[in-house]
Amino acid sequence: MSANAPQRLSPLDVMFLYGERPDTMMHVASLMPFQPPADAAPAFLRELVAEARRNPEVHSPWNRKLRYPRLVGSPLQSWVVDRDFDFDYHVRRSALASPGDERELGVLVSRLHSNPLDLSRPPWEVHLIEGLQGGRFAVYTKMHHALVDGYSGVRLMARSLSKDPDDREQPLFFSVPPEPRAPRESSDGGFVSDLGSLTRSVAGQASSALTLTRRVVEPVVRRGRFPDLIDLPQAPRSILNHRIGRNRRFATQQYELEHLKRLGAQHGATLNDVFLAIVGGGLRRFLSELGELPEAPLVAFLPVNVRPKGDEGGGNAVGAILATLATDTDDPVARLQRITASTRSAKQQLEGMTQEAILAYSAYLLAPGGLQALGALAGIRSPLPLGFNVCVSNVPGPREPRYLRGSRMEAYYPASIPIHGMALNITVLSYAGTLNVGFIGDRDALPHLQRLAVHTGEALTALDRAVGGGGRKGAAA
Repeated sequence: MSANAPQRLSPLDVMFLYGERPDTMMHVASLMPFQPPADAAPAFLRELVAEARRNPEVHSPWNRKLRYPRLVGSPLQSWVVDRDFDFDYHVRRSALASPGDERELGVLVSRLHSNPLDLSRPPWEVHLIEGLQGGRFAVYTKMHHALVDGYSGVRLMARSLSKDPDDREQPLFFSVPPEPRAPRESSDGGFVSDLGSLTRSVAGQASSALTLTRRVVEPVVRRGRFPDLIDLPQAPRSILNHRIGRNRRFATQQYELEHLKRLGAQHGATLNDVFLAIVGGGLRRFLSELGELPEAPLVAFLPVNVRPKGDEGGGNAVGAILATLATDTDDPVARLQRITASTRSAKQQLEGMTQEAILAYSAYLLAPGGLQALGALAGIRSPLPLGFNVCVSNVPGPREPRYLRGSRMEAYYPASIPIHGMALNITVLSYAGTLNVGFIGDRDALPHLQRLAVHTGEALTALDRAVGGGGRKGAAA
């Protein structure tokens, strides 16, 4: 397929467009602080932007916009190349009052993340932020989830940074050409082609109905063997699950990767299980201080990447599982054990499923969450159980340090999407031996969100003490 040909959106991509509202903006983002090299000129960022402006080559997917920007929720939607790309709209310089600290950087990112993307243009922006302490700078990128999912966005961004600290030629991410991909089914972008694609997608999921039914029903029979398995979501009501506004709060935290792996190895838990235990402990303390801790344990929605290996294209290929956060216990070891049993059971349900079946099963799990979002939007208390309380994502990032024109990337903090009925979203991204956590929440529903970041650090310390571990934790922004 030609790089300039229209590209259809999947039904899941269309869903992210359909969800776009002034108070539920469907963009994801990342914050990357950098330490420039010792020989960097004072006008380092200005010169970098000026060079990119002189050679504004923009590659897919960053050069694509919606064919029908006024019909964002249409199943007939497609991406087309923007022939009038506006460089200065998409690439912007910002500055903190020097010397800016981490808190001031977090405030700026909170404001940037609170603004919608222009869907009549390629739906992304990049802000190069000067004025950080020690001569440092940061890069904040924002892209619509329909254009690139979180997993692909991280892969594309990592590939656009150099592994060589002496590389002074690396262009900005949007000017890096995509890697060759296997040929995809051609499309003229017309009605028949798009409608046929949608029909085939539905038919493919329907063909997995028997498998889906078996996967849903069998765990109910096995409930006695897996007491923490959440087959029919039973999340408690909490302040996390109401209508939200358009403004956001953003906070960060960083942990040593090996530290959490050691803790997991001591209890037969995965790295992600340990992180969920830390999140559960942090949420227990945070909600207790607000007088809003439910008696029943909070339930987390965990996205699962189902993209084929080597596929770094745009669009979305994400499934889901649900797991307890065991926020009803103060014992850090018991919390970790319950979470480990919960995630292990949930993963067993996905074994042997095709990609289509996983997506269908995930839709089944998330259906109550869709109802809770609609209820929160309308201000209606649904009599049905909630699907989940919070989204916790884990995205693999680069294992080696990355550089931008000799500037070392110090951290890689993600920022995702709160929605009606889910005022908090937590994403963790691994990078160069660290775990980088981005907390994004509704400004009004969750005051002092940075305290949650601090409390996750305290939960790690409590787990360390309980198992005799040790290690450094990062600071919250």
